[in-house]
Amino acid sequence: MASANSEATPPATAPTCPSTEEKPLPKLTPAEFRGYNKMAEHMDYFHNNFRQTWNILYSACESQKRPKGMSIRQFLNLGQQFCHHLTMHHTIEEQHIFPVLAKKMPAFRKELELLTQHKQIHKGLDKLEKYLDECADGERELRLGELKEILDGFGKVLWQHLDDEVKQLGAENMRTYWTLEEMRRMPM
Repeated sequence: MASANSEATPPATAPTCPSTEEKPLPKLTPAEFRGYNKMAEHMDYFHNNFRQTWNILYSACESQKRPKGMSIRQFLNLGQQFCHHLTMHHTIEEQHIFPVLAKKMPAFRKELELLTQHKQIHKGLDKLEKYLDECADGERELRLGELKEILDGFGKVLWQHLDDEVKQLGAENMRTYWTLEEMRRMPM
């Protein structure tokens, strides 16, 4: 039995394991960073528009009044455009962007988190769109408390998704999967 302060030595038959630590990648030049980060920047541009519209809708719900100078019709139209644009955005991603990224990046494969988030978001988005359409058609009265409940039903996953997607597309992550030449050929 070895004493407490003696070093343990592996048995002679034990295989030696190579270091599992990966060497850090070399620092990117500014031009390389821009090349690898272009999809993240492009995506964040769209995501910031969604965040801004969400904040207008949600702030109205919290304050129990529409933004100053915005009619009910304009407010409902803003919400309907949000639903339409987010649906279009996700459709383009799922049909044209994610399949390309999924070839090398597990996060963009159908069974994993980003597409699962899309499904969760669209359950809430469908409820939101139905509610706004019914209000616009005069079938029901707009109640900001009800609207807030609908937004709360999918807001957390939406905001997480907006951040997760951009993070996945960031330069430091993209460079681990793609070359700069491949980045130039990306569909975005």
